[in-house]
Amino acid sequence: MLEKEVTKGDHPKTKKEAAVLFSKGLLMGSADIIPGVSGGTIALICGIYHDLLAAIQSFNVRALKMLFRLDFKGVLGTVHWKFLLALGSGIGIAILSLAHTINYLLVHQQPSVYSLFFGLIGASVYILGKSVEFKKVPNLLSFIVGAVGAFFIVGLIPTETPNALPVIFLSGFIAICAMILPGISGAFILLILGKYAYITGMLKNPFVPENFLVILIFCLGCASGLMAFSRFLNWLLDRHYQITLALLTGFMCGSLRKIWPWKEAVLVDDKGHVLIENNLLPTLDTELLPLHLVLILVGFVLVLLIDKHAQKTAVH
Repeated sequence: MLEKEVTKGDHPKTKKEAAVLFSKGLLMGSADIIPGVSGGTIALICGIYHDLLAAIQSFNVRALKMLFRLDFKGVLGTVHWKFLLALGSGIGIAILSLAHTINYLLVHQQPSVYSLFFGLIGASVYILGKSVEFKKVPNLLSFIVGAVGAFFIVGLIPTETPNALPVIFLSGFIAICAMILPGISGAFILLILGKYAYITGMLKNPFVPENFLVILIFCLGCASGLMAFSRFLNWLLDRHYQITLALLTGFMCGSLRKIWPWKEAVLVDDKGHVLIENNLLPTLDTELLPLHLVLILVGFVLVLLIDKHAQKTAVH
């Protein structure tokens, strides 16, 4: 699923490849606005994680110097703009168009949504884990650190933070780092920082001047975080591939705590937001249990099929 290889460069080369990449962007964008699901996980599932990191890193100092010199031809020759345009369009459209729908489903059909994604991420842990040499102690320790760390992070209680622009910038910087890490949801990090409802509220009317300014500052924070963290993550993959792979697998495994479908609320604030919740084991009389089990199975099988197709494509 995540292969250690040189990326293909600035693809897609054809309209069909662009359409496929756009559809993967739609999936990533849909996942990014669900607290508990990472867009990085979807990138892994879709087999574009390494290409995504390479495309982000194509925005380097050399490209910026060309941009300042107004050498647009040089910039287009350096930056993987075709990849980022196709994928980014899908992500942006999904976030803007589905924010309201996803929020509605999370309020009214949360167990069903979580069931599907539990299957998706569970299968991803299985497939990615097959590539890790767990017999080596450093890899095993890295997996444990990732799993325990993610398990702890997704259990944190959301806090309230100011809505000042510097805080919005910092929230974007931190959230985007989590967003490209498989297993740790950028949306959930925003929830912890007390900015999820605020930012998604801005997205419902993005062209109102005040909302647009907030979104712009948030995006600048995201862009800064992407350029910094993607380089660090790629450095880890280049120099400590197995250890990093084990860490990413652990992140995904630990994050399953957040999207366990069966929960009970323990603490709810005045606005109706659940601050603390416990996971429950389902029983035979659990409401909609057959549907949720089917959705888990559908998500699991879907990832297996996607991985099988990706392997065939790589061979050909």
